[in-house]
Amino acid sequence: MQRKREFTSNLIGMDEQPPIRPTVRILLVDGEDRVLLFRGQDPLQPNTKFWFPPGGGIEEGETPEVAAKREVFEETGLKDFELGPHIWNRRHVFTFYGKLQDVRETWFYAQVHNFVVDTSGFTAVEKEVVREHRWWRIEELAQTKDFLTPRALASLLPNLLTSGPPITPIDVEV
Repeated sequence: MQRKREFTSNLIGMDEQPPIRPTVRILLVDGEDRVLLFRGQDPLQPNTKFWFPPGGGIEEGETPEVAAKREVFEETGLKDFELGPHIWNRRHVFTFYGKLQDVRETWFYAQVHNFVVDTSGFTAVEKEVVREHRWWRIEELAQTKDFLTPRALASLLPNLLTSGPPITPIDVEV
């Protein structure tokens, strides 16, 4: 019976609500005001490319801060850094690997030193989905035709860098 329930839980119809997945995202900004992003591609939608910062699911028993530190280490190899404030919240409902996802993101900011990214800690899914990574300057973000996460990253980042983190986290659009 357990096996059948696991199988059917993956067959959520578009009219049903998908399970909520709490996640974290971390804007790593280096000394040159560049932000680290990964380029992802859903294997079932090969023409859709999107850029996103490090982050992922919050595991049971973790706080968002602990999950953020873990995700940065797993995805970049960076261990010794100070996690900055919680800056944004974002909800995104989308299809990935053919399944409807309802992701609730807690976004953190972290000023980091320049470092070489080490992706050897990627999970199997990350190895399949992530095609490259790079450090982006604000003007490059403003010029790209690729999807950014969040879509308004090119307009949100300059204010964050000049005015600093918001006093309380703000909700950002997809």
